[in-house]
Amino acid sequence: MKAIEARFNLKTVLFIVPYPKGSAPSQRFRFEQYFGILKANGIQFTVSSFWSERAWSILYQQQNIILKTYYLVLGYIKRLFLLGSIKKYDLIFIHREAAPVGPPLIEYIISNIFKKKIIYDFDDAIWLPNTSNQNKLAQYFKHHSKVNSICKWSWKVSCGNDFLANYARKFNRNVFVNPTTIDTNYHRPKGTKQNNEKLVVGWTGTHSTAKYLTSIIPIIEQLISKYTIEFLVISNQNPKLELDGYRFIKWNKTKEIEQLDKIDIGIMPLNDTVWEEGKCGFKALQYMALEKATVVSDVGVNKNIVDHELNGFLCQSDKEWMKYLSSLIENQKLRKSIGKQGRKIVIANYSVTSNTELFLSLFE
Repeated sequence: MKAIEARFNLKTVLFIVPYPKGSAPSQRFRFEQYFGILKANGIQFTVSSFWSERAWSILYQQQNIILKTYYLVLGYIKRLFLLGSIKKYDLIFIHREAAPVGPPLIEYIISNIFKKKIIYDFDDAIWLPNTSNQNKLAQYFKHHSKVNSICKWSWKVSCGNDFLANYARKFNRNVFVNPTTIDTNYHRPKGTKQNNEKLVVGWTGTHSTAKYLTSIIPIIEQLISKYTIEFLVISNQNPKLELDGYRFIKWNKTKEIEQLDKIDIGIMPLNDTVWEEGKCGFKALQYMALEKATVVSDVGVNKNIVDHELNGFLCQSDKEWMKYLSSLIENQKLRKSIGKQGRKIVIANYSVTSNTELFLSLFE
């Protein structure tokens, strides 16, 4: 224990996060899966989410504006009460923002009045407007520019990729590229797929990223007409695609590995804009960790994760999507080879094990 105390000159950390624990991929795979490691290193922590479990369950529904407003006010009240306990923490870890709308008042008070050290963590280009369709009204109150201020006030900034880190370095010198990672002991191939089952091309993600499926639907239609395959979507909401051979599975945390294991070829189409440069390749990493052949858009961090034709395929056009997906559908040996190489890369560069030392260094 003496060695641990010598390394970490702190005892308590407060995690200020948007969503309830265990509910959002960005939180689960950026820091929640390291909680056991923090405890093992003598660091105690408390997690404070803005949205309650009930609020989270309705947040992305089209209606319930009054109820959403109620939970928004409740979240702010909770944050104000939280300020009363800030003094007892040695370090404050803030993921994305302390509150979803309004100026960075909470962050200002923590840094400039209480003089607490902040680790600021984000995994999207959140300084750009990108409000969900279900909550368009919120875009007028988001204060996206607050990212700049929070970076300035922070002790350290933790970013999911180089693009995000380069932006943060405009405001803070102490910036770390801390990738979104996979627990490869949990995300591992199960081998439950039967040989007589249809080959499955699949996509997983939340409703907010389902928009990226629009560009790939014509390709999937062609593939379904040419091959005996199924297109599977695993998400929290059904995008209701009008496709023969389409199947939807509602994402279930307790069954997520079993659900992902139904996929033979995982896809990650993206648009090519500044917003996508901030993406951290999480879908690709999930597929690859489970030894699924992976085909992705040649955009952003995907170029770093995927070594083209070795552990996956990068696509810049519809023609390339058709070419590489067809090759994988037709060639089982190629699918297995690409899948195995993909898992190796995840273990080496994007796993909890490979990233533990970097993550712990944020708290030193």
